[in-house]
Amino acid sequence: MTERLFLEDSRLLRTTARVVAVTEAGVVLDRTVFYARSGGQPGDTGMFRHAGGAVAVGEAVKGEGDAILHPVAAGAMAPEIDEVIETEIDWPRRLGLMRMHTALHLLCSLIPGAAVTGGSIGSDRSRLDFDLPAAPAKDELEARLNELIMQDHAVVSSWVDEAVLDTDPGLVRTLSVKPPRGSGRVRLVRIGDRPIDLQPCGGTH
Repeated sequence: MTERLFLEDSRLLRTTARVVAVTEAGVVLDRTVFYARSGGQPGDTGMFRHAGGAVAVGEAVKGEGDAILHPVAAGAMAPEIDEVIETEIDWPRRLGLMRMHTALHLLCSLIPGAAVTGGSIGSDRSRLDFDLPAAPAKDELEARLNELIMQDHAVVSSWVDEAVLDTDPGLVRTLSVKPPRGSGRVRLVRIGDRPIDLQPCGGTH
């Protein structure tokens, strides 16, 4: 299992970690600050620094079970198993994706009751697909979204018993991606005190 440090602190840039496995698909660590691609959000990229030198890390992806794979370039000096290394994400790229992801949550709050059928997060362009009979008024929606962004509401995450998904099924807005079940708890992301938006989410904000 790879401990996902980004779930507790999305602004953690670097950490030391122990190498658990080295495969053709990537390096597995005991813990990581690298978000693995999922839910429409790209995985982090960055750097490893170890006894063999510095090596660039490609987009992190999910491996078997709870492992996260950190790809290194072919021919690069990969770290050794059990070696303790320094890891660091590409922060400007992560920050851009975090802002985009949070903006999509704000957009979701402006279309209450409509299920999200798909979406993707990018550094320059992102999208959400809604199950609606007709498209909303674009100019009005854009103005309301910009107003929410300018208000700079706090974004916080917390863990709750996963039973909340049964008692309050309206928390889940997505049809194509469901919160993982079985661990006994689920992570909620809250924007604003009211809140403006409250959803299960494993991404970075």
